[in-house]
Amino acid sequence: MKKIIVIGGATASGKTAMSIALAKYYNTEILSADSRQCFREMKIGTAAPNEEELYSTTHHFVQSHSIHDDINAGMYERYALELLSTLFLKLDTVIVVGGTGLYLKSLCDGIDEMPPINKEIERDTVTQYKLNGIEWLQAEITKNDVEFYQHGEMQNPHRMLRALIFAKTHNQSILNFRRRETKYRNFEIARYTINVPRDILYQRINDRVDKMIEDGLVDEAIQLIDYQQNKNLNTVGYQEIFNFLNQTYSLEKAIELIKQHTRNYAKRQMTWFKNQGDYKSINSIEEIIHEELGGKCYSQ
Repeated sequence: MKKIIVIGGATASGKTAMSIALAKYYNTEILSADSRQCFREMKIGTAAPNEEELYSTTHHFVQSHSIHDDINAGMYERYALELLSTLFLKLDTVIVVGGTGLYLKSLCDGIDEMPPINKEIERDTVTQYKLNGIEWLQAEITKNDVEFYQHGEMQNPHRMLRALIFAKTHNQSILNFRRRETKYRNFEIARYTINVPRDILYQRINDRVDKMIEDGLVDEAIQLIDYQQNKNLNTVGYQEIFNFLNQTYSLEKAIELIKQHTRNYAKRQMTWFKNQGDYKSINSIEEIIHEELGGKCYSQ
């Protein structure tokens, strides 16, 4: 039976290093499940694997697409399953790594097919959210999708935006299309999430943001500023630098907000993985190998 070993967890938790170590141990390849590292124009701000890391192990879905491509969880599910069917012709185990919960869920369990949304409504809604913030978004949800307001993730801007756009397009709640049926997969799945104390994780995030600035995040954002309305650039790191470039606030403020928003995002990621119930929390690669060997001793 073929198998994927999934390494999930919060941003800056050490997923890249662990996945590379596992790939070397199994002499296999890595499939990313990160919704932003797939864009070749967004290397620094997404903390994508560097050239040395990419050279050390074969990676898939990393710097493989353009920001102008329409990438979503449904597309990722199809991409990942097609890739795995090819990789499993030569490999018994593939490492999957990422922190985008919806992408991991689409690969492991499948997601419901959604009808298309109105692109004009999407552009207008995203623009209004950027102008008016999360309070406007929450108020719009209460008016347009009562069911999501009562049962959805009302502190998650990405999910709320998606729900609001869907409701305005189809005049019904996106929750009506969530059957939560797990699709059959013809491979085994082992799911792990990296356990990192919150204070250490937050310090790693702060240090990583400082390193991004040092590595040229501002210059990268300058190259992308003409596309700042692109939905794929509606992400932490780029939006704050765009606001600095648009003279909304200082660079120091932008850096402070990137750190704050990244910590907020990491907290949501930790909550998501904790609530899934099928991810085993681990501290090291040795624990994963120990589990995969059925409790037998592990040696490097």
